[in-house]
Amino acid sequence: MGDAMKVVKSLYFQVLCAVILGSVVGHFWAQQAIALKPLGDAFIKLIKMMTAPVVFCTIVTGIAGMSDKRSLARLLSKTMLLFFGLTVISLLIGLVAVYLLQPGAGMNIDPSQLSTKGLAQYTEPAAKLGVVEFFMHIIPETYIGAFSKEEVLPVLFIAVLTGFALSSLGERGKPMLDLLESASQVVFKIFAYLMRFAPVGAFGALAFTVGQYGITSLGSLAKLIMTLYIACGFFVFVVLGSICRAAGFSLWKLLRYCREEFLVVLGTSSTESVMPRMLEKLEALGCKKGFVGLVLPAGYSFNLDGTAIYLSLAAMFIAQACNIELSLTQIITMLAIMLLSSKGAAGVTGSGFVALASTLTVIHDIPVAGLALLIGVDRFMSEARALTSLASNAVATVVISLSENACHRETLHRMLDAKPSATQAEAWDDLEASKRT
Repeated sequence: MGDAMKVVKSLYFQVLCAVILGSVVGHFWAQQAIALKPLGDAFIKLIKMMTAPVVFCTIVTGIAGMSDKRSLARLLSKTMLLFFGLTVISLLIGLVAVYLLQPGAGMNIDPSQLSTKGLAQYTEPAAKLGVVEFFMHIIPETYIGAFSKEEVLPVLFIAVLTGFALSSLGERGKPMLDLLESASQVVFKIFAYLMRFAPVGAFGALAFTVGQYGITSLGSLAKLIMTLYIACGFFVFVVLGSICRAAGFSLWKLLRYCREEFLVVLGTSSTESVMPRMLEKLEALGCKKGFVGLVLPAGYSFNLDGTAIYLSLAAMFIAQACNIELSLTQIITMLAIMLLSSKGAAGVTGSGFVALASTLTVIHDIPVAGLALLIGVDRFMSEARALTSLASNAVATVVISLSENACHRETLHRMLDAKPSATQAEAWDDLEASKRT
């Protein structure tokens, strides 16, 4: 009886039940389910409220506590190189999947007959994306202004500067560092309170999705959705799995360790809803705070592998559906543009769709009107994008930390080998024990 109660109280079980219940309510009571959208929106908004202070405190205290500051440049270059490699692989996997499974073949769509109603909200933001604009956007208007935007990169930028400044001050900066350490504990405590509402947010978000678009709407484009999930599955279990084996740990155990976070992302289609919690859980694996604080937030903007797979796959799907043949040069050009557009859309609502619109706007080889084919089912594909990107960033953080000798292997294996804790209280006991050792 006691074990059953522990399972019922666990966040994993509650979110799982919420996801199932949300799907049922959305299918059988569509109109009522659509009205539940504010539940999911409110939860994501609450978490985003805490993302900036969590990232700031984690990075500042992490950098200020690093003994060797010269390793930071090596860390950043190694991180960006890994992100670039993973993005290239993701784009190629999406391209190969769409060629092998041919989800758009035989549709014979005339682009001139497609309705472009509803595309403006995606094509307008896409028109503003560019390399220069993206890097200028990293710099906030003011120091405090970085916290007012729902974006990670400006906060990351000022946090790195602040961390170096505190480190260079030595003992004079210690009072401020101690204050930020205490503030970090408060911020994570607030976040722990907010995570109790994760089942409510997941229920509302998934009920709305199913109620708004309907499960039956998947029929006509089921092959496209299946192709995306197969491609994402291949990337996670083959590519990331191989990287994990080479680094000396199990991908499956890491996914199990973060199972609650993956369920929350599945329900909300938002990786940002679990960023603060992922920072803490990866640190609990034995990775140093400064490394986790830099690699994971950077990955949220520079390592969107789920989005990269979607970009090449969706673009070629539109070309197939409209009977458009692309030359090798056109395909290579498209992939090169996608390398940039997948980064430039970070922090934009509906980032995957906006990045695709940005790519099609630039290359002109595939009609932008073809986006109308995806509007109805894009929401059902966003879960695959989010889950894939979260898995990739978790793996990248651990791998980079191990490569820099910034992850305690014994702690890593002990935490990954441990049986899943039934309650949050037990999980935090394990965390505190690992910190003491």
